[in-house]
This record gives sequence, structure tokens and C-alpha cells, in this order.
Amino acid sequence: MQNFEYANPASLQQATALLAAKWGETDVLAGGTDLLSLMKEEIHTPKRVVNIKSIPELAGIRKAGAQVHIGALVTMDELAGSGDVPHALAAAAAGVPSPQIRHMGTVGGDLCQRPRCWYFRQGHGLLATKDGKPLIPNGENQYHAIFGGGPAYFVSASSLGPALIALNARIKLVSAKGSRELPVKEFFIQPKDDATREIALRPDEILTEIIVPAATHSSTYEVRQREALDWPLATASVALSMKGNTVAAARIVMGHVAPTPWESAAAAKALVGKPVNEETAQAAGKAAVAGAHPLSHNAYKVQLAKVAVKRALLDAVQARA
Repeated sequence: MQNFEYANPASLQQATALLAAKWGETDVLAGGTDLLSLMKEEIHTPKRVVNIKSIPELAGIRKAGAQVHIGALVTMDELAGSGDVPHALAAAAAGVPSPQIRHMGTVGGDLCQRPRCWYFRQGHGLLATKDGKPLIPNGENQYHAIFGGGPAYFVSASSLGPALIALNARIKLVSAKGSRELPVKEFFIQPKDDATREIALRPDEILTEIIVPAATHSSTYEVRQREALDWPLATASVALSMKGNTVAAARIVMGHVAPTPWESAAAAKALVGKPVNEETAQAAGKAAVAGAHPLSHNAYKVQLAKVAVKRALLDAVQARA
């Protein structure tokens, strides 16, 4: 790890004043579960680290009318145990298998973490190339994307992203110049070159809160190889608006299958006007993976994503919020 300047601001205003105009100059420290690894591996070598853990306005969960405001410093443990957030979001947080990471990892950090792709972590860039040639399509790609079609093949590492998109959540980003809000769906980016980040956060901004609308029926289902200390192989988050026993509207978003959380309009359309049962949930799962293009070693993910969608839907109709 290289030397760096450490700053511990007491307010958001102080924190944003310490950020830089370009990536590589500063990094924001919250839970630190990802950043410290990146710095040890010298993938990130910031000249300054800005610790935001002492800023009280970034903490806490509060209800305001039909919305829930979640501070960026809320931990995954707090989120999983909150009775104020939709079931899909609490389930996604609870699915993080390590108690240590749930205790330290934050909501903002989960959304801003870098890809876990081993090519990226070994210094080959987001697009994982060597001598101008892509390494992933014919390489060790068993955990990589089955959607998106390249040139990026990593999968979004966010546990909360699919649930937040299904719930139509928004995020607030603040810089010294002002603030802006955008849908969580627009926060994740599929980069076309190594100069583009995989999220819409600018280097002079801090993610301060997430705004989540109320939801009637929602759920998240994950498929992983092991219960402890393992990343999911495929996930699905769903949010349903029901009219009696039939679906009036749906959002179905898969995770760990593409460089961004992957929403399936076809799967949602397959449900509208129908009840959710074993047959319709299975049909929606089939529709969700219809456009998948697996790589040489990850075709198994197609079946896992299909199952995740089906089981998330069946769970959602049993759960309110």
C-alpha cells in the first residue's frame, strides 16, 4: 500500500471540499471493506483518503410519507434488521453471508464497490484486455456475464442494486457544486473503455442517501455455491403491484449476470394480468433469460438466473413490502 494523506471531516461540506476533480487523486472511506483491499493490491493508489464515517447526516433510516430515506452509512446489518424498508431490500442485505462484512459494509459502499472480476483485480482493466485483445471470452469466465454482449464482461458486485432498481429507488449525489438525484438504474453503467467507470458517480461527489418508494410485494432470491463467505452466482429481485390476485405491474431485475443489474421487461410483461403461481413464475423465469449469451464456461448461470426469478416471484406474493 502506498502512502496517502488521511482526512476525517465532521460535515458533508468539509468532505466534498476535500475531493478532487479526477479519479485517482482521492478516495472516500466508509466501511472500507472494498477500498482497503483495492489499496493493498495497488489498484487504487489515492493521494488522499477522506473518511466520511464521522458525518452524522449520512447515517440512519427514516420514513417520510410513502418513502424511506436510507443514509449512505447505514450498514448492511442495520438494513437487514429494519422493519421500515421493503422486503426485497432487507432480504438482499441479509443475504450477505459474512457477519463481519454486514457489520462493517455500508449501503453506499455496496453501490460504489469495484468489480470482483479477477482480471480487473490483477491489473488488466475493466475490459480485461492484454495487448489489445479481450481475455475473458475464451478465458476463465465461469463467474462472468451472460448478458450485455461485451466489451465489458465483469458482473456488477452490488448486492443491493437489483432490489433498488426493482423498487424504482433513487440516489442522491452531492459535490461542492451542489446535489443531484438520479434513478438507481441510471447509476450503473456498462463501460465501453477502461477510462469509463462502472457507476455514474463523479470523482468530486459523495453518495449521501437512497430514496426508496413504498412497495406492496417484493422479494430477493440468491443462488450461491456456499452459504458462507461466497459471492452469489445469480440473484433476482422483484417488485409487484397487485390487483386482487393478479399482477398489475412488475419489475424483475437480475444480479451477478451482467456488468449492471439486468432488468427484464419481457419477464415483467409475461406476468401482467396473471396470478403468480408455479406455472407463471416459471414462464417469467424463462422469459427473463431468453436473451442470455453465455460464455465458454458459464452456461450454467442461465438456469440459475431462471430459478432465481421464479423463486423470488413466489416469495414476493407471500410477503408484503
